[in-house]
Amino acid sequence: MPDGKILSMARAALAERRRDRETELRSRETEVFARSPAAAAAAAELSATMYELLGAVTAGGSLDPLRARVASSRESLSRELHILGYPEDWLDSTPLCGKCGDSGWVGAELCECLLAEYKTQSRRALSSLFKLSEGRFESFDLSYYDDSPETREQMSAVLGVAVRYAEDFGQGKLNNLFLTGETGLGKTFLAACIARSVSERGYSVVYDTIPSIFALLEDEKFGKGDAETAAERAKRLRGCELLIADDLGTEMQTSFTNAALYELVNSRLIARKRTIITSNLSPEDVTRRYSAQIASRILGEYAVLPFAGRDIRLRRAKK
Repeated sequence: MPDGKILSMARAALAERRRDRETELRSRETEVFARSPAAAAAAAELSATMYELLGAVTAGGSLDPLRARVASSRESLSRELHILGYPEDWLDSTPLCGKCGDSGWVGAELCECLLAEYKTQSRRALSSLFKLSEGRFESFDLSYYDDSPETREQMSAVLGVAVRYAEDFGQGKLNNLFLTGETGLGKTFLAACIARSVSERGYSVVYDTIPSIFALLEDEKFGKGDAETAAERAKRLRGCELLIADDLGTEMQTSFTNAALYELVNSRLIARKRTIITSNLSPEDVTRRYSAQIASRILGEYAVLPFAGRDIRLRRAKK
């Protein structure tokens, strides 16, 4: 199910594209008609006859004479355009998408053009939060994990699970992932790779850090700041098909954050919405830090992917 906010942005982008097309067409008409009064007359005749034809179709009148006039007007306009050096279809108002007529819908289904724009808007929304443009599985360099054969093998397995998770999203057995390991081992980057792959297939993806998520949920609960915006964003957190919650364990622990974490994790499990959590906390740390209800849901319902090695950001800087 597409994200409503992203879908609205995609529809607005298509609408802007239609307006740009119409503006371009008006500009072409102005240029052509200024050069050729005959072309202007032929276009006016064509438009008037098409209107009459539409009325005749509705009223059930005779169509053949009007069709002949339409053909004659088209021929006159094409001849004038040819004389001026323009293509015959220079003034045609042909929609950019022949499948949906630029509406974005084919019946009750999303047209390919709207779906493509939805994917573009999804990538832009995610890219505003992290470098999604770099988030490709082929860019996940295993050479940074050459500390030992065991480390390389472990990280190769982690990458394999992530790739399969993205490829099978919505159909595979793995619903949730818990990416755990020390700072700088590529957890957020691998989450970005998954996000890019999943969003490009049209699924709704939301990324945010754990502290930001809790701040948002607090605003929603206590009516702080822009309550309407907070409510809308919180709705997206709960309803998106994939939520990536980054940096679990960096939040300040309070009774509210613990309750909010349980509600978010539990509600998404019940709704069968998929979630990826990244954290520097080990599974043992999760058990010690959080309640048994939270720990059991994360460690029991999420596939744990342990990252190994040394800080690859430092190693990359040395190269």
